[in-house]
Amino acid sequence: MPEQNRVALAFSGGLDTTVCVPLLEEEYGYDEVIGVTVDVGQPEKEFVEAEETADALGVENHVVDAREEFADLCLRSVKANATYQGYPLGTALARPVIAKAILEVAIEQDCDAVAHGCTGKGNDQLRFEAVWRDSDLEVIAPVRELGLTREWEMEYAAERNLPVEGGSEGRYSIDTNLWSRSIEGSELEDPATIPKDDIYDWTQNPSGKDAELVDIEFEDGIPTALDGEPIDPVSLVEQLNEQAGAHGVGRTDMMEDRMLGLKVRENYEHPAATVLLTAHEALEQLVLTQEERQFKQQIDQQWAHKGYQGLIDAPFVDALEGFIDTTNERVNGSVTVKLEGGHCRPVARESEYAVYSESAASFDEEDVQGGITQQDATGVAKYHGFQSRLAKRAMENARQED
Repeated sequence: MPEQNRVALAFSGGLDTTVCVPLLEEEYGYDEVIGVTVDVGQPEKEFVEAEETADALGVENHVVDAREEFADLCLRSVKANATYQGYPLGTALARPVIAKAILEVAIEQDCDAVAHGCTGKGNDQLRFEAVWRDSDLEVIAPVRELGLTREWEMEYAAERNLPVEGGSEGRYSIDTNLWSRSIEGSELEDPATIPKDDIYDWTQNPSGKDAELVDIEFEDGIPTALDGEPIDPVSLVEQLNEQAGAHGVGRTDMMEDRMLGLKVRENYEHPAATVLLTAHEALEQLVLTQEERQFKQQIDQQWAHKGYQGLIDAPFVDALEGFIDTTNERVNGSVTVKLEGGHCRPVARESEYAVYSESAASFDEEDVQGGITQQDATGVAKYHGFQSRLAKRAMENARQED
């Protein structure tokens, strides 16, 4: 192979990336592997584990704090009401942020290549490489290229005495960031398996817990205050994860269609995301016109699709955000949501931009406004459905003639 001797590995300290270290040295011939762990809101224990594993492997590990950048992207996704097949995007949004940080370290450290531990069946390989293949560095994917299975990796780790922990973390594939926590693998791969409660960490069983009201203020579609107190994006998400998670809010168990066409069973936790998306959409309902809401649903769906693909920096997304940003200039105000029994629902909202007239809509007022009376609706009612009635009559007449 060419004289390439240093590679930067996306490093978590988990099974996949741990076995990648000796494989990159022995199978690919690299003299030095450096690890890069990117902080997008994982638990502290994961960084301790990554550092201990790196030390045991003799790998220099770089830790990059990207929480603020990731939190900003998550709030951009709120403006787009971004969900994929019904769940808030989390892992998908984190991957481009992580990939950029790894690439920056790789360039700073004069690496010849970048590597990840993704399989050839999932989405993350595409999300990482969409960023990396815009560089001159070689891209390596040992798990995919060598056709490794999780069982083979565990046996390989045992034979080499690699520092890999067992237990549930070894049984499941778990990905945690500020916005969401995903759990997949092992018995969960069977769609008929009912998951045990111990797979969840962020959300509790809501039985018997009293309801809680939370007030969220928005400026230009971005949440800026919680219960009247200004708050930064990272703290906002962390606090709502704790508050809403205590009520069991934000669990998803679904069959997800991946980019490569595979259908997989996924379990997610996303308390803060659920609350913020619910509140934002409730405020949009109040301030946007009917036409804006209908068209924005299409825009939001396209944004979410590109976000799921990890192509959040595509020119198409810039164009979509032109519409999103313009409509959200009026998404200012507050929404109160109720957390109760595993559910989050809006119970109050207010905004100076509300496209709403209480007197016009009230059943206690005789007329509408601006000279419009209830009797004016008679003409509209006569025309409503006229073409459909005409079409039905024509079809009936044609059948009778036959």
